[in-house]
Amino acid sequence: MRPWLTQVAAVTAFNLRSITQRLGSSLVTVVGVAGVVLVFVGVLSIASGFRATMTATGDPETVIVMRSGASSEMVSGLGLETTRIIAEKPGLARDADGRPLASAELFVVVDQPKKGVGTPANVPLRGVEEAAFEVRRGFRMVEGRRFEFGNNELIVGRGAAASFSGLEVGNEISWGEVSWTVVGIFETGGTAEDSELWCDARVLQPAYGRGSTFQSVHARLVSAAAFDDFARALEADPRLNVKVVREADYYAEQSTLMTQIIRGLGTLIALLMGFGAIFGALNTMYSAVAARGREIATLRALGFGAGPVVISVLVEALVLAAAGGVAGALSAYALFNGFEAATLNFQTFSQVAFAFAVTPALMLAGLLYALVMGLAGGLLPAVRAARLPVATALRQL
Repeated sequence: MRPWLTQVAAVTAFNLRSITQRLGSSLVTVVGVAGVVLVFVGVLSIASGFRATMTATGDPETVIVMRSGASSEMVSGLGLETTRIIAEKPGLARDADGRPLASAELFVVVDQPKKGVGTPANVPLRGVEEAAFEVRRGFRMVEGRRFEFGNNELIVGRGAAASFSGLEVGNEISWGEVSWTVVGIFETGGTAEDSELWCDARVLQPAYGRGSTFQSVHARLVSAAAFDDFARALEADPRLNVKVVREADYYAEQSTLMTQIIRGLGTLIALLMGFGAIFGALNTMYSAVAARGREIATLRALGFGAGPVVISVLVEALVLAAAGGVAGALSAYALFNGFEAATLNFQTFSQVAFAFAVTPALMLAGLLYALVMGLAGGLLPAVRAARLPVATALRQL
């Protein structure tokens, strides 16, 4: 076994030292693999960032109550009396004045042009009650002030302000026959709600012909452990036909479809580009084998086995692919990580502002994909090198 390992080490070291003699073709492989990994990691960082934003929107003590059977707030509907009954159920936290921390809310979409593009996009406009600011623990104003209840005023999430034009403090915006004044910008800690516009639910109702109805109730529990008792209290009340979900679970589910679409497209693109990189690696390694035919034949004639030759060629291909994988992953991190964008969430048909997230797991996945491409590109040339007739190759001396 030891002589065999010695042969593997000797032939592999010889191959790696000769890479500089084939620098041009080797760089083609490295750059090709790097390009594939860059695209692969870059596209998947969109899904990673989108899901991170959605799942960050969740406090274990916060719940959302909707109509039973509703898959999202957009398709839910609750009457005024229903929201009052929900707010009086045991298990809800209360403010200093003893009022339950429960906010009956409306959720609609409005058209607002994207910055730098000008095309209109669906931006979520949420009507809230006073308790909404305490229900969301991470809520804070970063510019201007909160809207005054009873007025046509709204505040804008930091993500929405960065992604859409016309949302600066002091601007007046008209949707239909109703005008609104932007009075402040808020943030909720990088959650999906940073992509929303907020206003008084009682002002939003007549503006969109909603009467006295709402779509959901956002509430804070006294503790995360109170969820089951609160859910049972809602289910046991014959006046109600509702369901309750933890806020974190709701937003995680809302990101599922979009994440699957992005990951599917990213994987498909990477696979198609990967074939090109594999052919590039094949060409490079075949050229390397052809250029070193005499050296390989000499080694075989001196007693080196076919196995060490195969392994040495594969190692060379993997080294080139690894170099490309590292370069591609680092480039993706430098170019995409933290890049802010907005995209349509197909489950709510509204825009969500988020930041690309190039995570260590994504970079590792890109590197592993690079090694797979290197292995696929080096396998056939390695077999060819091992099967190269010694006598035929020696005649080239």
